Amino acid sequence: MARSASATLPAKNTGRKTGRKVAQARKVAQVVPSANGGAATSPTKLRLLHTAIDLIWEHNYSSVSVDDICRRAGILKGSFYHFFPSKADLAVAALEARWVSIVSPRMEKIFSASFSPYERLSRYYDMVYDNQKIQKQRVGHICGCAFASIGSEQSNEDEKIRAKSQEVFRRYVQYIAGALRDAVAERTVDIPPGEAPNRAHELYTFILGVLVQARVENDLQLVKHFKPSFLRISGVRETLAA
Repeated sequence: MARSASATLPAKNTGRKTGRKVAQARKVAQVVPSANGGAATSPTKLRLLHTAIDLIWEHNYSSVSVDDICRRAGILKGSFYHFFPSKADLAVAALEARWVSIVSPRMEKIFSASFSPYERLSRYYDMVYDNQKIQKQRVGHICGCAFASIGSEQSNEDEKIRAKSQEVFRRYVQYIAGALRDAVAERTVDIPPGEAPNRAHELYTFILGVLVQARVENDLQLVKHFKPSFLRISGVRETLAA
């Protein structure tokens, strides 16, 4: 039987607000509407979104209950169902909220055209490593990819969660494909222009595999070790300084 997350994690104080969280909340409000027509920026709803993704990422979807989420968020269970019909609906909204408020802004900076295609891919891999390092320092173990962990666990159980995870995967691949297309244009990679999406898919799949292995072995160094392989598979060459 799966162990409840509340058996291993204490409740956290979530009452403190920061300017960064307020900015993130505004971004979330634009894409995560309230289920009952109320204000999407409700502090209670935002705590549910961020608490859900944190708990599920730290453990897994099945072992985290609605009670666990409410306890960690410091809200009553009735408030949960005021905003979300089910845990699955919360999970889908939480995945989207994480992408909008955290992942997308980072990806925009990393894949800025001000960097060469090689630099973009290198910086992206560094972000993946840094995320795992921060999580391990915070919770004591490698957590892998939040989107892949939830999506793979629930792919045969809940279509909404599977579809949202797949949607996020495609967003990652689009960023990588954009860097590869620019590399083709700059002649720093030897692939046909139309091959960029396939190569991007291969690279993203490679990263997911590395994260799964690192999570199973709880070994952060595995993530760091495979960066040269990731760049080699990309085929993109560094741009030499003039």
